[in-house]
Amino acid sequence: MATEYGQGYGHGHGHPAGSGHPAPDGERRHLLPAALRAPIEARSCREFGYVLLSLPIAVVLFSWTVTMVALGAGLLVTFLGIPVLAGALASCRGFGALERTRARALLRLEVADPEPLRMRKPGVFAWMGAVLKSGTSWRHLLYALLQFPWAVFSFVVAVNFWVYGWALLTYPLWFWLFPMYGGQGGLQLYGDEHHSVYLDNPFEITVTALVGLLFTLATPWIVRALTTVDGLLVRGLLGPSRLSARVVELESDRGVVVDTAAADLRRIERDLHDGAQARLVSLAMDLGLAKEKLQEDPQAAARMVDDAHGEVKTALQELRDLARGIHPAVLTDRGLDAALSSVASRCTVPVRVEVDLPARPAPAIEGIAYFTVSELLQNISKHSRARTASVDVWRSEDRLLIQVMDDGAGGADASRGSGLAGLAGRLDAVDGVLVVDSPAGGPTRVIAELPWRA
Repeated sequence: MATEYGQGYGHGHGHPAGSGHPAPDGERRHLLPAALRAPIEARSCREFGYVLLSLPIAVVLFSWTVTMVALGAGLLVTFLGIPVLAGALASCRGFGALERTRARALLRLEVADPEPLRMRKPGVFAWMGAVLKSGTSWRHLLYALLQFPWAVFSFVVAVNFWVYGWALLTYPLWFWLFPMYGGQGGLQLYGDEHHSVYLDNPFEITVTALVGLLFTLATPWIVRALTTVDGLLVRGLLGPSRLSARVVELESDRGVVVDTAAADLRRIERDLHDGAQARLVSLAMDLGLAKEKLQEDPQAAARMVDDAHGEVKTALQELRDLARGIHPAVLTDRGLDAALSSVASRCTVPVRVEVDLPARPAPAIEGIAYFTVSELLQNISKHSRARTASVDVWRSEDRLLIQVMDDGAGGADASRGSGLAGLAGRLDAVDGVLVVDSPAGGPTRVIAELPWRA
C-alpha cells in the first residue's frame, strides 16, 4: 500500500509564474478591492434576487401551510384530518425541494437532499404513516413557518438599503429634474406652512451623494449577511438531519473498513502463498531428498540438511515479518514509543521519534497509529529523497495527534488516488483526519488525528 509520494516531485501541478498560462479563475487579480466591486458583482445580484424572490414564495408557502395544518387539525376528530395533514407535510417537502434548488442556483449553496420516506409496504396508508412519522417532514413544516417573518424582514431591509442607496448616490444626476419639471428647489427634507428645507446647494448635494455611496457599498454586505441566515435555515431544516448524515457516514465507513480488511487478507494470503508457503514446500522436498540419500551418500544428505536449515531460518524470518505486518508483538508488549522506534530504525532516513502520551490508547487506535507512521516512513524511504525525518505523537484533549515531517522534495498529493488517499480513508473510518502539507520543493508535513479511546 505504498503511496505515490514522489510522483510529481519537481513537477508542479499548476502553471508556474511566467509560463504564459492564464491564472485560474479563483486566482485572478481584480483592479478594484472587494468593498468597491461588491455592488456590481454577479454574486451580489444573485443574492439580492434571492431576497426579492423569498417574499412572494414565503407568502404562498406560509399561507398554504397554515391553512392546511389548521384544516387538518380541525378535522382530526374525523378520519379526514390525517390525509389532510399528510398532504400538508408532503406539500412542504415539495416546497423544500424548490427552496433547495433556488439556494443552489442563487446562493451557490450545496445542500444534500434529505433522506427519502421509508415505507415498509406500499400503499396509501403506509405512505401517510411514513409522511407523518418522518422528522424531515416536520422540519420542512417548521421552515415554512419560520421563513415567512424572516423573508419579510430581509425584503424590507434589503430593498430599503438598495433603493435609498442608489437614489442618494445618483441624486446629483437627476437634481435638475426638481427645479425644471417639478417646480421644486431640490429634494425636500422638511416642510410645513412656514418653513421648508431642500437639498439644493453643491455642498448638500455632495454630502447626499457620499451618504448614498456608503449605503450602496454597504448594501451587498448587508444582503450577504441576510442570505447567510437563509442558508442556515435551508441547510438546517431542508437538508439531511445530523442523525441521517451520521448514518450515511457510518455506512460509508463500514464499507471502507470491510474493503480494507479484505485487501489486508488478500495481501496476507499472497505473502503466505508466494513467500513462506512456497519456501516450506521447497524445504519439505529438500528434506525428502536428503532422507533418500541418507543411506547412499551421507555427506550429500548432510549438505542438503544444512541448506534446509538455512531455508528454515529464512522462512521463520519471513513469518516474523508477516506477523509484524499484521500486528507487531513490540506494540502489544511495550506500546507506541518502542514500536515506532523499531519502525524508525528500519527507515533509510535518520528519524527522530518523540512520543509524549500519558497513557496508552485503545488497542485498535494504537494499531492504526502504528500502521499510519509505518506507511508514512515507508513513503519517505522510497520517494521523498529526504535527509532527515521526524515523528511526533502526543495527546490533545480527546484526540491522538501524529505528525510526520521530512525535508525531502515535497509534492505529495492525497487527492490523486494514491496510497495517501487510502490512508486517509482508513483514518476516516474511525473518525480520524489526515492533513497533508507538501509544497513542491518541500518540506512535507503530514498530520494524522485519531480519536482517543482508552
